[in-house]
Amino acid sequence: MKLIRFGKKGNEKPGVMDNDGTRRDASHLFKDWDNNFFENDGFEKLSEALKNISSFPAVDEAERWAAPVARPGKVICIGLNYSDHAAETGAAIPKEPIVFMKAANTVVGPYDNILIPRKSKKTDWEVELAVVIKKEAPYLETVESSKGFIAGYMLANDVSEREFQIERGGQWTKGKSCDNFSPLGPYLLTADEIRDPQNLWMRLNVNGVQMQNGSSSKMIFDVHFIVHYLSQFMTLEAGDVILTGTPPGVALGMKEPQYLKEGDVVELSIEGLGSQRQTCINA
Repeated sequence: MKLIRFGKKGNEKPGVMDNDGTRRDASHLFKDWDNNFFENDGFEKLSEALKNISSFPAVDEAERWAAPVARPGKVICIGLNYSDHAAETGAAIPKEPIVFMKAANTVVGPYDNILIPRKSKKTDWEVELAVVIKKEAPYLETVESSKGFIAGYMLANDVSEREFQIERGGQWTKGKSCDNFSPLGPYLLTADEIRDPQNLWMRLNVNGVQMQNGSSSKMIFDVHFIVHYLSQFMTLEAGDVILTGTPPGVALGMKEPQYLKEGDVVELSIEGLGSQRQTCINA
């Protein structure tokens, strides 16, 4: 299944995408794709309802694409999780996952603008595979068991302000939590439709020039390990989002970095998870 959300910011509605790419409104049956939906057998109820998909009205093509999940309780991120990305930044391969947080209100739709923060000189891009948690997960016993706690996967852009992140006290969260810094979507693809999350091509262009071209096979810590690992330190909740790291090609890794500026256009995609397009504007 492909879950989508649509509508003006603050008034989003849940929907699904059918096999021909049509967005369909599910708000007559479900309040939202949120913690309550995931935690209370939402997928089973939705699957049953979709047997009569003709009862789901088509969404007007002009409607805004929103993030596929409602505002999560947590957006948890894994840093330097690609061996080739760590190499380009000159960092050592982490012995354990590097964990940081993004503010939940950074989450926006896949085609919303990137807002260049005030006084920013180093706004950067990062194509990432996002994992959505299906049900409450405290202290998972094994890596294998984590598979049952994953609702699905999304495309994400982990937008980052490198000066705020690195040069302003070394607080990664500070450089990751500016407005509109977490575009998600266009859809959430349920976990049963991803054969292998560790074998997905990931690409990102800026103004038509390819910057990132990598594969999730280069992850140091795979998605199932990450879910298990995080559950040892915090209870993961239904609807939480985990960003799992980025391949090489970010501005930070360049000899002469060309950071984002007003008017730049960022386009990104992950195999099977669709594509995004954002225009940069000044906040």
